[in-house]
Amino acid sequence: MESIASPVMPEHNLLTSFLAGLHSRSDIPLRLAFWNGSQHDLGTDPRVTVRLSGPGSLRYFLPPSLDNLAEGYVNGHFDVEGRAQDIVDAASKLALMGVPMRGRFGRLFSAVRHDRAKDAHAIEHHYDVSNDFYRLWLDEAMVYSCAYFPTSTETLDKAQCAKLDHVLTKIMLKPGERLLDIGCGWGALVIRAAQKYGARAVGVTLSKRQYELARTRVAQAGLAGQVEIRLQDYRDIEGGDGLFDKITSIGMFEHVGLNHLPSYFAKIHSLLRDGGLVLNHGITSTDPGSGAAPLGAAKFIDKYVFPDGELPHISLALKDMQTAGLEALDVECLRRHYARTLALWSENYESQSDAIRSMVDETTFRVWRIYLAGCAHAFAQNWVSLYQVLACKEGTSEQLNPTPWSRAYMYERGNLPGGYCGDPTDGMHVFVDFYQPAIPARR
Repeated sequence: MESIASPVMPEHNLLTSFLAGLHSRSDIPLRLAFWNGSQHDLGTDPRVTVRLSGPGSLRYFLPPSLDNLAEGYVNGHFDVEGRAQDIVDAASKLALMGVPMRGRFGRLFSAVRHDRAKDAHAIEHHYDVSNDFYRLWLDEAMVYSCAYFPTSTETLDKAQCAKLDHVLTKIMLKPGERLLDIGCGWGALVIRAAQKYGARAVGVTLSKRQYELARTRVAQAGLAGQVEIRLQDYRDIEGGDGLFDKITSIGMFEHVGLNHLPSYFAKIHSLLRDGGLVLNHGITSTDPGSGAAPLGAAKFIDKYVFPDGELPHISLALKDMQTAGLEALDVECLRRHYARTLALWSENYESQSDAIRSMVDETTFRVWRIYLAGCAHAFAQNWVSLYQVLACKEGTSEQLNPTPWSRAYMYERGNLPGGYCGDPTDGMHVFVDFYQPAIPARR
């Protein structure tokens, strides 16, 4: 009897201790299904079920920080059933029960050392999964940054096209002007800048896969003489390349590092002609001290998705812009827009789960599933935010600031040209006007 009972008792004691440690008044929509057939509901209406394979799975709940829980899930130490958004919501509520909060949001600051090699590796780690992987859950044009929803009801395709127009309208892009896009992705912005605004554009990226597909798309659109895609670090753009009338940086400065923001903005200043405009669009911390996301979320992202990413508070970004000689003309918060963008990405990812599993291993599938849903949750909870900052060179000369005295030009219908967004080679596109329903059109 003792030989049979002895191995069971430690397991029973561990399970009993674990359950006793859960708050008796918790109301989390989560069911724990244990290896011995028992189950424990943490709320009256569980929408998520965690199936633990053995006592070892419990270590990822001690404490139930978001990085511990995500680590256990992505490495297959337990399975989770339910919608991705419900899973993240339940995990966050569980983490709030067992993870101590420090400071305003429980954030801790730690500086990251950045250099060209580390930054290139981080970009490769994140963006070079495969172009087909991203194509399955992004919009038709493959814009991997916050969309813009003028009425909150737009489809993802329309909202991403609206974002491109919103950016290019803000910088008052005109025919013949020279545009630099830092971190150009798969080329959607520079293609639209050339096709619909008549600009000459240079896009730079550190991702080989993005570079190859962007060049292909430019060529297929017949824009090879108007748009140049470079596999290049923005820091290596030399003065011999000439100055740019307009500069955009969309979803890139998160990779720069807090200590390198002054030199980042100084480089932009050096590449911008007098009277030019720059728009910086990037994720920011909502912690005044520019700390990381709370409850262990930042640790998971840094390890599995975005190595060495750092988010400044908007106040730090503005300070460093000013130090570099750039005057902020307009600051727009798009936090709600990114929460919606990520929620739509997450829904697309869930709907394409079979196809995605066929092209990546199970760990990669789980990492991105939790990452997209988790980021949607983070923006919705105001753990992180996103700002577009329009700037020009500082100074007293009126010629340095080309914008009208009113910001109305950013939203006037006449300044928002419609056009084709999406793959320019597929023959069918969506015609977009900010204030009118999209209608199918054929080129």
